[in-house]
Amino acid sequence: MRKHIVAGNWKMNKTFEEADELISNIMDKLEEVELDRNTQVIICPPFPYLEMASDFSDDSYFMVGAQDVSEHESGAYTGEISAAMLASMNIEYCIVGHSERRAYHHETDEQVARKVDQLLKNEIRPIVCCGEVLEEREAGKQFDVVRRQINDGLFHLDAEQLKQVVIAYEPVWAIGTGKTATPEQAQEIHAFIRGLIAEKYGDKVAKEISILYGGSCKPGNAKELFANPDVDGGLIGGACLKAEDFLAIVQAF
Repeated sequence: MRKHIVAGNWKMNKTFEEADELISNIMDKLEEVELDRNTQVIICPPFPYLEMASDFSDDSYFMVGAQDVSEHESGAYTGEISAAMLASMNIEYCIVGHSERRAYHHETDEQVARKVDQLLKNEIRPIVCCGEVLEEREAGKQFDVVRRQINDGLFHLDAEQLKQVVIAYEPVWAIGTGKTATPEQAQEIHAFIRGLIAEKYGDKVAKEISILYGGSCKPGNAKELFANPDVDGGLIGGACLKAEDFLAIVQAF
C-alpha cells in the first residue's frame, strides 16, 4: 500500500529562532494526534535549518527533506549543496524540479534527471515536481508538458529506482495565487501520471508510487483533494508555515 505523504516546503522563510519555534510546535502537535500508520509527514526547511530539524525528528513523527540539491557530485560549485552532504546529515528526502527552480533558475528536465541520480546514489528519496503554467493550461497543453517532464526527468530509471521516487504535481498557475485546481482537475492529472508510469513500468509499479498535489492546498480543501483515488497527499507551501494549518492538512486523510 503506497504512503500518504504531506510534505511542507518552507521555501525561503523563517529566521533561525522562528524555525526552531515552528518545528517545536509541529512536533508537539504531532505527538497529540493519532496518525494513520500509512501517513508520512516531511518537513523541508531552508538549508541552514536542516540539522536542527533533523535533531528534532530523532524523537518525533516526521522526516526531514531538503528543498534542492546540486546536480554535481562535488567540486568548485560555490553555494551548491551535494547529495552526499545531505546524506551525511541523515536527510531522507529532497525536492527537485520545483516550478520556482525551473522558472527563476532555468532548470531543465535533464538537470532534474541528474539531480535525481545524485539523490538515489546517496539513498535519498527525491520528490520530483512537474506541472504546467497558466498559458500551457489555457492552450490545453498540460498533458504534453507533464508527459515531457516525467519522461525526461524520470524514465531513465529502472523500476526499483523509480519506486524510491515521490512525484508532486503542481499546477504552476495555482501556486501562491490563491487559485486551486479543482479536485477533478487534480485527479485527472494524477491519474494521467500514474498511467504514464504503468505504460513504462507496469501497473504494479504504478500503484506503488505516491503522487502528491502541490498547488495552494489548505486546511479548507485538503480533505476534498485527498479523497481522490490517485491523490496521495500534498506538497504544501504557505500553509506549512503555521503549525495549526499544517497539522490540519496532515489530518485530512
